Amino acid sequence: MKHSIDTPSLAKAHTLLRKLALAAGLLGACLTAQADLADVKARGYLAVATEDDYAPFNFIVDGKPEGFHKDLLEDFKAFAGKSGFDVRQEILPWTGLLASVASGQYDMGYTGALVTDDRLRVFNFAPPFASAQHYYVKRKGDDSIGDIASLSGKTVGLQAGSALLARLPELKKMLEAGGGKLGKVVEYPSYPEIYADLANGRLDYVVNSVTSVNDLVKAKPEVFAKGLPVSGNGFAAWPVPKNSPELLKLLTTFMQEVHASGRLAELQQKWFGESFDDLPLEPITSVKQFHELANIE
Repeated sequence: MKHSIDTPSLAKAHTLLRKLALAAGLLGACLTAQADLADVKARGYLAVATEDDYAPFNFIVDGKPEGFHKDLLEDFKAFAGKSGFDVRQEILPWTGLLASVASGQYDMGYTGALVTDDRLRVFNFAPPFASAQHYYVKRKGDDSIGDIASLSGKTVGLQAGSALLARLPELKKMLEAGGGKLGKVVEYPSYPEIYADLANGRLDYVVNSVTSVNDLVKAKPEVFAKGLPVSGNGFAAWPVPKNSPELLKLLTTFMQEVHASGRLAELQQKWFGESFDDLPLEPITSVKQFHELANIE
């Protein structure tokens, strides 16, 4: 099921989503105390929550896990072993993953979570492992779209409640600066449905993060074509509860090590189609810091 929204409603919708997300996050944080590094070492393992239907980060092929996180897991387990604990991974649906981490059922999210203002009020994020800058994607051969200005008035599809929807006002601002306007916005439950409607002409273009767009175009180059950035910088990173500072420090050390060794760039090239050499090497812990890194005004 999908629905459309008019562009003046975007701000109100985003405000409501922010309030709901913040309330839910704070409630979870208040009800349950998350474990920090000392607790992890005492129990002997780090409990991480992962989804299995988010290519190229985590997905299943012939009943077996594949993706960026599957490959990085062996490095992560070896690093954790040197620190005195194991890593235990549990698969959850995305819809409940962040709430489960916020409530203390898991120590961190081991998935491609996008950094957002709302999430930063509940979580800190380890140093990013991928860009999540937003790009548009169009039908292959659609010559009516070639630059940002050509998106004016056209129908766009996005996932309902997603981090991408929250940053759509950046595209609106780009279009208005050139005398254009954001067209009809159609929200969907999932991206497979969105891409199907783009392919059959019900949508003019779709907005998604660069890693997902690269993965789509690689899989179906005869159907889709990658466009241009429609947002400032964005980041995919692991969410960690605010009251786990020592765990965050350890994850920061791990990410810095795989960056310095070249392992991170190797996996980025393999799974995302490009390496992201200018990602921050420090954790992202505040909305102000995020806005500065992402060039959000």
